[in-house]
Amino acid sequence: MITSALAGLGLGLSLIIAIGAQNLFVLRQGLRRQHTLAVALVCMSSDAALIIAGVAGIGLVLTQLPWLITAVRWAGALFLVGYGILAARRAWRGEDAGVAEVERSYRPTARAGAPATTTRTAPQTRRAVILSCLALTWLNPHVYLDTVFLLGSIANTHGDDRWWFAVGAVAGSVLWFTALAYGARLLAPLLRSPAAWRALDAVIAVVMVALGVSLVWPA
Repeated sequence: MITSALAGLGLGLSLIIAIGAQNLFVLRQGLRRQHTLAVALVCMSSDAALIIAGVAGIGLVLTQLPWLITAVRWAGALFLVGYGILAARRAWRGEDAGVAEVERSYRPTARAGAPATTTRTAPQTRRAVILSCLALTWLNPHVYLDTVFLLGSIANTHGDDRWWFAVGAVAGSVLWFTALAYGARLLAPLLRSPAAWRALDAVIAVVMVALGVSLVWPA
C-alpha cells in the first residue's frame, strides 16, 4: 500500500514538474498574487479528476476515439499560440500589472498618484483567470497522454493497490501546485522592475508558441 502510494507520488511529480503552459501560468499568477488559490485549486482538482479517470480505465475508452484527441490537439494548439501572442504583446509594450502587484507587497502605503514606471493593465477577473487555467489544462493533449494513459496504465499494474497509487499521484499534484503558486512570491524581489516582467513574458511567449506548434507539427 505504502509502496504504491510512494510510486504514485514519484511518478505524479515527475510528470507535473516539467516546464509547460500550465506551470508557467500558475507561476505568473503566483508572482502577481492574483487569484492564486483559485488557480491552484483548479489545477489540483483537474489533475485529480484526470488521475481518477486514468486509474478507472477511461484511457482505454479514449483510444477508441482518436478523432477526439485530434480535436483537442488542434484546439490546444490554437489556444497556446494565441496566449503566446498576447504574452509577446505584453513583453513588447511593457504592458503589465505585475510590477504594481509586487510593489504593493513592499509598499502597501505607497503615495497615491506616484509616477508609474510601466503601462499597467487592469487585473484580470477571477472568472477570466479560471477559464484560462481550465483551457490550459484541458486543451492540452499531453495531459491525457501523461495523466490518463501513462499514469493510468502504470497504476493498474499495482492491482488492488492501484487506488493508493492514485492517492500518491494526487498528493504529488497538491504538493507541486501549492509550492509553485505560493512559492512564486519568493521571486518577487527579482521582479520589481518592468524589464524583469517583460523578460518573463518573453519567455512565456516563446514556450507557449513552441508548445502550440509542437502539438500539430508532424513528428
